[in-house]
Amino acid sequence: MLLLAGCAGSSARLLAPARPAIDPVAVRIYRTPPHHYQEIAVLDATSGATFIHGSAQGEAQALQRLKEEAAKIGANGVLVTLVGDRSRGVLGVGVGGGGISSGRRNFVAGEGSASGGVPIVQNSAQGIAIYVFD
Repeated sequence: MLLLAGCAGSSARLLAPARPAIDPVAVRIYRTPPHHYQEIAVLDATSGATFIHGSAQGEAQALQRLKEEAAKIGANGVLVTLVGDRSRGVLGVGVGGGGISSGRRNFVAGEGSASGGVPIVQNSAQGIAIYVFD
């Protein structure tokens, strides 16, 4: 059994002064801009590493991290600008041939090798933390 553990993360780059923190449950995700809002920060978030491209679970995890970052700076919304995969390298496996040496004689069995790789990806999401006015 092969297990893969990866770091998930998030960051925020302030564009305006932060507001008092709120509960992440109160943060709403927007795919299109609302009518009246103020941009507070540019956000970036990733899920844990996986071998699966574009998993719904990974996307949900990355979007939840955006909401958590937005809540920390008092934004009540996140305007999503990008959701996708981010490459984190390749897991490679290789198998080589074998041999036996005894005194003056050498014997090689199974000459050759085989190798392969599997991409490691993280689901990522980017957005703008916004404060939506009522």
